[in-house]
Amino acid sequence: MNQSFSIQSAPVVHRGTSTRRTRIVTATLWMLQAVLALVFLFAGSMKLITPVEVMAAQMSVALPGWFVQFIGVAEVAGALGLILPALTRIQRPLTPLAACGLVIIMGGATVVTLIGGGGASALFPLVVGLLLIAIAYGRRSFFKAA
Repeated sequence: MNQSFSIQSAPVVHRGTSTRRTRIVTATLWMLQAVLALVFLFAGSMKLITPVEVMAAQMSVALPGWFVQFIGVAEVAGALGLILPALTRIQRPLTPLAACGLVIIMGGATVVTLIGGGGASALFPLVVGLLLIAIAYGRRSFFKAA
C-alpha cells in the first residue's frame, strides 16, 4: 500500500506591500513628471522667446534658427504631454509617448553637447533622458488601459 502525502502550505500573504509599493512608484513618477515638465516648459519657452541671434551666439554648435524654434515647440508640447493626459485621464497613452519624444530630444542634446566639446555638461541631458525613460517605462500600463 503506497500512500502519498502532500503537504500544502498556506499562501504567504504580505498585507499592503504591493499597494504600498504601487503608491510609492506612482508618487515618484508624478514628482518626476512634474519636475521634468517644468524643466522642459522653461527650456522650450526660452527657445521660443529668446531672439534667434542671441540663441545662436550662446550655442557651441551652430544650428539653424528654425530648428531651435522647432525644438522649443517640441519641448513645450512634451512638457504638456507629460502632465495633462495623465492628470485629466484623457488619452493617457500620450504620457509615455511624450516621454519617448523628449528622450529623442535629449539624445540629440547629448550628442550636440559632446560635439561642441562639453564633456561634463553632456551629463545633464543624458541624466534627464534616463529619467524620461523611467517615466515611459513606469507609465507603460497606460497602453493596457486604453
